[in-house]
Amino acid sequence: MEFTEFTEFTGSAQSAQFGVRGFEDVRLPGADGVEVAAWVGGSGSPVVLLHGFPQTRLMWRHVAERLAAEHTVICPDLRGYGASGKPAATGPEVYAKRTMAADVVALAAALGHRRFALVGHDRGALVAFRAGLDHPGAVSHLGILDVVPTLDMWDVLHGTSAAVGYHLYLMAQPPGLPETMIANSADAFFGSFLDAWANDPAALPPGVRAEYLRASAAAVPSIVADYRASAGIDVLHDRADLDAGTRLAMPVTVVQQDWGARLGYDAAGLWRAWAPDLDHRLTRAGHFMAEEAPDEIAATVRALLAR
Repeated sequence: MEFTEFTEFTGSAQSAQFGVRGFEDVRLPGADGVEVAAWVGGSGSPVVLLHGFPQTRLMWRHVAERLAAEHTVICPDLRGYGASGKPAATGPEVYAKRTMAADVVALAAALGHRRFALVGHDRGALVAFRAGLDHPGAVSHLGILDVVPTLDMWDVLHGTSAAVGYHLYLMAQPPGLPETMIANSADAFFGSFLDAWANDPAALPPGVRAEYLRASAAAVPSIVADYRASAGIDVLHDRADLDAGTRLAMPVTVVQQDWGARLGYDAAGLWRAWAPDLDHRLTRAGHFMAEEAPDEIAATVRALLAR
């Protein structure tokens, strides 16, 4: 297969800039033709790694190198993020997790992989969750880092404890005001999460932090559309699956901070309702665990793939 060379800062220059060795930059069409930018490296059974907010595929730089010794590792930027296409949100389905999951399946297939393991962090974990429900024949193993399913997320946020997720409510508002407010203070807005959610700020060195801020500021409308979908169409999709008895058929590993204890819910129990074959783990790392504890996360992925 011929790949289109990708030379923006967030493409091939990025992997060189940040010392990610042995990965090729590719750009391929997603489910509806939206281009998806990705790193591809290593050899062996395929593993796709999906990034979270407010980040890009760069968050996987340490884990990807560790896994590439044994696996073909694919690290895309989600649609609307990083160097991937940012279509206008002409309808709720454009940034539905169902659509973003279809991007991932199309990307993997274009690279020759009809079946693959899938690991997602934060927003990417919600995409991975939807891919597992919609494409059980494609997703062999599912890894989830530091989220609960969308439907459950809205249920567990209540009272003053919901303040921790204020951004979810802000970006759920109708188009216009959230985009304007965030764009007018993009560095302060996105930087506040990088600062608040990192247990070890050294895991996000200045160059990496600056790249996350640059990429996020350039993607405000699509990031807001992604979050808005999680307050609308994604909830509808999750509820339809719950009512129909659709569950994750593959082995699932969830790694989380102990949010359940902090906010008063049973995180493992929520996940077990969706994933009968569940390995639920707590970590002492912060939200950005793939960067704070790459050895732990790489080992967890290897253990998942051995199941």
